[in-house]
Amino acid sequence: MLLPTNIQEMKQLGWNELDIILVSGDAYIDHPSFGVSIVGKFLVKNGYKVGIIAQPDISSNIDFKKLPSPSLFIGISSGNVDSMVNNYTASKKKRRSDDYSENGVGGKRPDRAVIAYTNKVKENFKGVPVVIGGVEASLRRVGHYDYWSDKIRRSILFDSKADMLVFGQGERTTLKIAEELQSGKNIKDVTDLKGTAFIAKKDIAENFKNNDNFISLPTFEKVSSDKDEFIKAEKIIHDYKNPYLNKGLIQVTNGRYLIINSPVLPDDNLDDIFATEFERKPHPMYKDRIPAWDMIRNSITIHRGCFGGCTFCSISLHQGNFIQSRSEKNIKDEITSAKLKTVTDLGGPSANMYKMKGIDLSICKKCKKLSCIFPGICKNLNIDHKKLLSLYKEIKKDHKVFVNSGLRHELALTDSEYMKQIVEQYTSGLLKIAPEHTERRILDLMLKPSIDKYEEFVSIFKRYSKKEQYVLPYLISAFPGATLTDAENMMYYLQRNKIKVEQVQDFMPLPMTIAAAMYYTEKDFFTGEKIHVAKSDQERKKHRSMMQWWKNN
Repeated sequence: MLLPTNIQEMKQLGWNELDIILVSGDAYIDHPSFGVSIVGKFLVKNGYKVGIIAQPDISSNIDFKKLPSPSLFIGISSGNVDSMVNNYTASKKKRRSDDYSENGVGGKRPDRAVIAYTNKVKENFKGVPVVIGGVEASLRRVGHYDYWSDKIRRSILFDSKADMLVFGQGERTTLKIAEELQSGKNIKDVTDLKGTAFIAKKDIAENFKNNDNFISLPTFEKVSSDKDEFIKAEKIIHDYKNPYLNKGLIQVTNGRYLIINSPVLPDDNLDDIFATEFERKPHPMYKDRIPAWDMIRNSITIHRGCFGGCTFCSISLHQGNFIQSRSEKNIKDEITSAKLKTVTDLGGPSANMYKMKGIDLSICKKCKKLSCIFPGICKNLNIDHKKLLSLYKEIKKDHKVFVNSGLRHELALTDSEYMKQIVEQYTSGLLKIAPEHTERRILDLMLKPSIDKYEEFVSIFKRYSKKEQYVLPYLISAFPGATLTDAENMMYYLQRNKIKVEQVQDFMPLPMTIAAAMYYTEKDFFTGEKIHVAKSDQERKKHRSMMQWWKNN
């Protein structure tokens, strides 16, 4: 079944009312690669009636009138991508396209979509609790640097005026909210759920301030006026993102109290979520192609989370740094039910972290390290690729299998059999690798391995490759700390090695990331020393131009 988008579709399901409405900035595709779809179908699986409003037009109330008022709450997400990242390039120019919209047409998702949608929901559904979530809300749950306005913005809870925020992977948290409200609780009284944030009155906030499991951040006024205070706050946030530390955060904002409960613990039963039935197709209201659907329709997610800790990446802030893996059977069942002849990508945030975890979990539960693989691979980390290779082999019995998710090359290098098989059997033509830069000083700021690891990987790749195959390196231009001299050195490296990179990722500071803190403060996050940051369009273009040296000849 598809989630109903109007009253007629509700009637076809035999529903006369709804418990929950989900609003999304994406076109509605009923597939487990889309966050709102998986949350909605998981709620339905657990007995709730859920409708969806996809990409509503905020210039009128028409789209918000297609479904009746729900009995429990309305959940709001910008979709799979932060709306500002989706709508603007790194040079802050408006994008014309949107891969998550029909025909790839841009402009169907408003800027700051979570705030815009919440305003319209509150206008049209008086008195109904509003819960915000997804990537945009998750990464803006606290006072954060906003690249597009070039200032520190308050938690999105204040600007949206939502009742509650869910951060991280929110299926089970959202289900718990539904259960609490169904039991008769007022949403203002739901204050103890992990993975949630809310604004508390002073008397309630006092209970949290006196709780040893909550840590006070510098106030919003301090972080927005003092860059050292901003860095201090960021360090506390990243110190306590390990969910096993069980630490929540408090930030006073304009005299009001933001309460952020501790993150949810890793989900040890992803099978339950992915065993949910999906139509695996766009809603029939769409007559033309949706680019994002074309890209993922035959892909399978095998795990969540990443322990890489790259300073520019938001994955660990949203999905967590503990790997949560599905069982081999659960993955096989999805492929079978989807009737896939070819799996175009069997992977996750990092393709080769499946089933990897700490050898002694008690050590991991106390750990505050940002990365498990930088500056070297943690001795307590089980990096055995055998279970992943077993999965590949099992799926390959009945299907063609390829891996297109980015590999962590320093991990792959620890297993010669994995290297051999990934090249000989599971690479169609291009294999994505992310060295990100060539200069050691910049790589240290990224928490990425030295370029010789990339060179070693390419050398082994070529040794095993027997057909037309290539390694596609991902590189970031104008990263905080990189000077024009660094860009020039990278250009010489690329020229010497005859590397012509078509795709260059111009650095974009994502909310809550360490790299965004370095961009804003122009300081090394780890030492506090002053660093150069390329901020002008002219300098940023020079960085990109040198990385694409061959286009200038």
